[in-house]
Amino acid sequence: MRHYLPSLGALLSGALGVLAFSPFDYWPLALVSLFGLFAVTQKQAPKQAAKRGFIWAMGLYLPGLWWIHNSMTLFGGLPLLAAFLLVALLAAYLSLYTAVAVGLAQRLVPTPRWRALLVLPALLILADWLRGWVLTGFPWLWFGYSQLDGPLAGLAPILGVQGISWLLTFSAGALWLGVQRRPSWCWWPGVAAIILWAAAFATGFMHWVTPTQSSRFALIQGNIEQSLKWIPGQLELSLERYLGLTLPERQADVVIWPESALPASEQQLAPWLQQVDQLMRERNQTLITGLVSQPSSGDVYNAVITLGRNVIPYELEHSNRYYKQHLVPIGEFVPFGDLLRPLAPFFNLPMSSFARGESGQPDLTAGGRNLSVAICYEVAFPSLVRNNMKPDTDYLLTLSNDTWFGQSIGPWQHQQIARMRALELGRPLIRATNNGVTLVTDEKGHIVDSLPQFESGVLTTLVTGMTGLTPYARFGSTPLVVWLLLSALLGITQGRRQYRWRQQKLAAKENLRIKARS
Repeated sequence: MRHYLPSLGALLSGALGVLAFSPFDYWPLALVSLFGLFAVTQKQAPKQAAKRGFIWAMGLYLPGLWWIHNSMTLFGGLPLLAAFLLVALLAAYLSLYTAVAVGLAQRLVPTPRWRALLVLPALLILADWLRGWVLTGFPWLWFGYSQLDGPLAGLAPILGVQGISWLLTFSAGALWLGVQRRPSWCWWPGVAAIILWAAAFATGFMHWVTPTQSSRFALIQGNIEQSLKWIPGQLELSLERYLGLTLPERQADVVIWPESALPASEQQLAPWLQQVDQLMRERNQTLITGLVSQPSSGDVYNAVITLGRNVIPYELEHSNRYYKQHLVPIGEFVPFGDLLRPLAPFFNLPMSSFARGESGQPDLTAGGRNLSVAICYEVAFPSLVRNNMKPDTDYLLTLSNDTWFGQSIGPWQHQQIARMRALELGRPLIRATNNGVTLVTDEKGHIVDSLPQFESGVLTTLVTGMTGLTPYARFGSTPLVVWLLLSALLGITQGRRQYRWRQQKLAAKENLRIKARS
């Protein structure tokens, strides 16, 4: 039994990390969880350390991403056991990145001092980036997100969410070294971590952007069941629901409906959309809505379009629109679709054959304001949202439909990720969803107002736009990448030098013993 205790400790400390994220929000547990990773790996040989790193990551990803099974079982037709195996397979794939980072750090630096402080933290963040990019990427459960309401949040407008992740990981390494009790130098990394935490906390009081004018937004949460959305006869009911919630909101400058609010293509709805466009013009309002569009090219896009005031008169393929760029694997496109689609209904989810929108699309113009758009999953990609934003962007807008994931923690993790984009880029975030979490934040990612989940309703609020650029908006992740590469190189160089010096010292002692005996 004692043989399995370290592996069990790795699994439990990884699982503890899930509680640091929304909806639990026990942000100190991120540091505790990362400390557990150091504790179970840093005194092991590279192969054993990599194994325990893998187990730790499985403890994080399997329960942390279990919410994905809802889309597989409720809408994909898979039995629960098959869904469990698929989520476990995804968790195992993601865990490989952590395992490789831990094993590589152990192999590159034989001594713990520089490895724990500089090399492993750098490699873990680089591993995060890789899993957020390889095979289109899955950048979920980055520990920096858990600190949105903690003392390290002020670092996000400077170095982005992964700057916070690095400081957490460095601090965990410093804490682990500090509890070793020897040698005497173990205290100074802890002091360095405390100084960095204090500096990060102080930056939270800095103002990188300045306010512009305010607009009144009305976010419509239709709360239409996903299982009913695309059945015959539901279209008319959906149109009635959204129009019925919209018509009383005469004071709003901009009305926003969520992702794919209308369960039909833009081309099918064109006459109705022209009528709504005219209605919104008469009311001196702008309407933004998500829907599916199939322009003359024949491709199908997950789209956001505008109707009404300050917009060119509506016509098919008019320019004031946005097409989603980063699609969800399986959900919106199926890799090797000809091979996979015949295997299971899961690979034939509704609307799983979208085309990708082009990069560099302009902001939406609505009510005289510029809104930078990210549709649903796109908001999890910091570089995409940063590249979409323009210097004259007033607001960040994200439209989503998390109905696929039921009453799980998934939508809460999603809204936390979206709020981090507001903090990084210094823009208020407007998030409209079908059944929650619908919310508005200020430029620091703090929730100004929100609607309860699983209720139809309207969130009406005055939102002040912002101008100016945060350091992260200007430079992106370049400063952090440079630091990670330099710190890893420094750690490897110093760690190997220290190891050689110790080996030479041991060899000299051994020679003295041999001479003394002779």
